[in-house]
Order: sequence, then C-alpha cells, then structure tokens
Amino acid sequence: MTTTQRPIAAYRPGRVWYAATALLAAAAGAGLGHLVAGLVSPDASPVLAVGSTVIDATPTPVKEWAVSTFGTADKPILVGSVSLVTLLLAAGTGVVARTRRTLGVVLLAVLAFLAIVAAATRPTTQPVDLVPGLVTVVVGVLAAQWVYGLLDREGDAATDPASGAGPDHTAHTDGTSGRRTVLAVAAGLGAVAATGGGVGQVLARRGAPSDVVLPSATNTLEPLPRGLEESVRGISSFRTPNDSFYRIDTALVIPRVDAGSWELTIDGDVESPLTISYDELLAMPMIEKDITMTCVSNPVGGPYVGAARWIGVPVRTLLEQVGVRDGVDQILSRSTDGMTISTPVQALTDDRDALVAVGMNGEPLPAVHGFPARLVTPGLYGFVGATKWLTQMTATTYAKDEAYWTERDWAIDAPIFTQARIDTPKPLSTQTAGEVVVGGVAWAQQRGIAKVEVQVDDGDWQEAELGPDAGIDYWRQWSLRADIEPGRHTVRARATDEDGRTQTEDRQEPFPEGATGWHSVVVSAE
Repeated sequence: MTTTQRPIAAYRPGRVWYAATALLAAAAGAGLGHLVAGLVSPDASPVLAVGSTVIDATPTPVKEWAVSTFGTADKPILVGSVSLVTLLLAAGTGVVARTRRTLGVVLLAVLAFLAIVAAATRPTTQPVDLVPGLVTVVVGVLAAQWVYGLLDREGDAATDPASGAGPDHTAHTDGTSGRRTVLAVAAGLGAVAATGGGVGQVLARRGAPSDVVLPSATNTLEPLPRGLEESVRGISSFRTPNDSFYRIDTALVIPRVDAGSWELTIDGDVESPLTISYDELLAMPMIEKDITMTCVSNPVGGPYVGAARWIGVPVRTLLEQVGVRDGVDQILSRSTDGMTISTPVQALTDDRDALVAVGMNGEPLPAVHGFPARLVTPGLYGFVGATKWLTQMTATTYAKDEAYWTERDWAIDAPIFTQARIDTPKPLSTQTAGEVVVGGVAWAQQRGIAKVEVQVDDGDWQEAELGPDAGIDYWRQWSLRADIEPGRHTVRARATDEDGRTQTEDRQEPFPEGATGWHSVVVSAE
C-alpha cells in the first residue's frame, strides 16, 4: 500500500527563519568584506562602494535636500539607508530560497555581486579593489547555504516517521535541539558581521601620520589676535579649531594616503609636465595665509564656513614652473579617490595666493581635511577651488573637460557672496527684555568686510562693532548691544564689503552658485 506524502518543503520552518538566515549571511559577508577593505582599499568596502555609486547617481536637488536636512550626518544616514535596503532585499531572497532554493541563492549572489560592480566602476579602481566584493559574495552565499541546510534538516526530521511523527505529520519532538543549533549559528554570523564591520571601520579611519614636520613659512604673519568670543558668549571663534572645521564632500570613507608614495602630477597643456613627491613639496618655499572657506551648499546663516591659517606652496609658483600654454582657462584637479574639480586658471595665478596647502592651524593637514595636500583658493566656494587629497592638476579648457560638479550643472566660476551670520541669540530663544547682545561673523573673501548692520523688527539699521581684522580673505566677528522690549522679535543682519556693496536681501538657494539673502532669527523677550 502506497501512502501519499506532502512535499517536504511544506514542513520546513517558517519563512522568517529563511529570511533571517539570508539577512545574517549577507551581513556577515559585508562585515568581512569591510574588514578586508580596511586592509587593502577602504573605498572598495561593499557598503561604501555601493553608497558612493548611489551618491554619484543622485540628482543634484536630492543632494542639496540631504545636506540641508541632515548636514554633516548625511553620509552616515546614506550608509545606513543603503545597508538597510540591502539587508531587506537579502531577507527577501531567503523567503524565495525556502521553496525555490536555487533561485533564492542566485538572487543572494547577484545582490552581493552588486558590490563588486560598484567597486569596479569607481574612477580609481585597481584589481585589488575587487577582493572585498568577492569576499562578500563567497562568505554570504556559503553561509546562507550552510544555515539553509540546517533548517532543511530540522524540517526533514519533523516529517520523518522514524522521528515519531504522527499521522497528521506533526513531529512528536519539539525541535528544540535543532532550533538551538540554528540560533547559535545565527548568533555567530551576527558576531562576524559586527566584528568585521567594526575592525574594518577602525582600519579605514587611520589618518595622517603624526611624525610630519611642517616647514617654516617664508613670510611672517603675526599670531591671530584674540577674538570677540572672549567677551561675546555664543559667537564663533575667530580661528576655527581643526576638529570643529566643517566637512562637506562626497567621500564616504576618508582616503588613506601614504605620504611616502604620494605624488602630485601637474600636466595637460603645459610646456614641462611635473611630478613631485611629498618630501619635494615640503622642501619648496611656502607661505602662510589666513583664509575663510565656505561651502556652496551653505544656506543663509548655515554652519558650513570656517576660518583657519593655512601653509602651503602658492599654486602660481607651480604653474609658472610647468609653463601653462595660452588658451588654458581651467585647472582640472583630481583627488586620490577620483573626485575632479575645475578651477579658473586666473584664480590660481593672480595675487590672491591660492595654495597647495599641507598644513592647517600649525599642524599637518588632518586626514579628514585632505592630507597630504589640498587646494585652498581664496574667494571661491570649495566645489571649484578646494580639492582634498590632491594628486593631479591638469591644464585644460572648460570646453574639453568637465569636472564632477560641472557635469551636475553647478556654476563654473563661483565667487563667494558677501554674507553675515547671526550666532547669538539663537533662533527661538528666550531673552531677558532690555539690552541684548547680538553677534556673529561676516565674510566677503577677496573684498573684505567694511561694516555689519543689525535691524530689530522694522526699526532702523544699527551699525555693529567689528572684531579684529586678519585680511580681506578672513571673516570678521561683529557684535551689537540692542534694546529689546518684551514680546516676539525678528533680528536681521547684513554686511557691506570693502567695495561698498551691501549683501542682497533677495533669497537664493545654494544651487547652482551659492545662497543669498539676509540672515534673520526670531527671539522672545520677557
């Protein structure tokens, strides 16, 4: 007599077990891939390679929204979002694998393989960059197959007559032992994912060497004077500390550059191309400059501006050495991670002293700010004049070559607009009625700040007291003691540059050439 058996798959553990298996296997593969990337090439990390590809493919308005909404947390949020979506997709492949094993495993492999594709399409890809992705694929697929097998065996045991299953095909055993084994393996995969990811992150964050000794500058700058921050609580420091300086770029992981093997190449339409090492760069005559830098994504009153003392070789000196030919209108610079930025050649050769900077506030460039060398161009927003992790400068034309941001329709020539920012009082704060100190910073690089004025509600504009002056390329602090009556008030500020031009009231969004408008805050007095 023949009995009809139901398909074994009908008695396997529920879908959640297979989904969790695929998720944890993918996480373990990505964690070990991240660890391997930390050893060989941080940019090739599976999550970071995919994240960088997402950044490149994201429309400009979405990028601007991300920066304005999340600020410097945009990168962690992006990485977290990419990771979450990937893990959810991996879980979906597990659900498929419960009943259609081959298809589910193939889908998981394809999902992991995307990390290899993303790494392979990065601008600076080397063969070794494919290794972390391969580790992710192999570990993820093998781990999933292994745990799928454990789950299958548990299901088989539940339907095997020898195990004591009754006529309703329900096992007389509760499967506790099998489940414990699966849970132990799952915990192990989770530990692999966490450990690999954590160690890989530590390796990827290794920064600039601490033994670099900066040369002395050929010019002599007096120490920066004390700022108004000593007397006006809440105002920005006259000099921005390195660890407080804003960071806006597309790099999901800070490039780890070996100064011993680093080289700067200057080529293109020049008479004598030049390649110099880090030691050769440090041996060249250097100057110090006090420069305020501003990101084009900075909204009116935003935080993406900072002031520091930089030391480096004037770009003009390097370009004179190679002999830039007639007709060149831009220098296309490239970073070690493949980012390209185009800078008007005029801004790099005039008397503003744009720098190939190697030091910041008396220290070697921090890794996060471009070690071993970066461009600093006074008067231009960073996206056209502040290439970090600099490795190449090519003399060319705008008609021939487009840089990363130019391809995305940002402005070609982007001089910084005159701006005043209110640092204190804070928006929506409550003040004691009477005399209130209003203070902040203002900048107009290449022109200088002549005055800052403050208006309370619709009253007269009152001229503020300016803080110390460190030159036309450095911001000015300002403060004013204003009388405020009880109630709700709007406080505005505007700056006038040394050319006599007052910043416009007209509001303009950062894209494509920088934000404009007066900064205002609403406060209450009681």
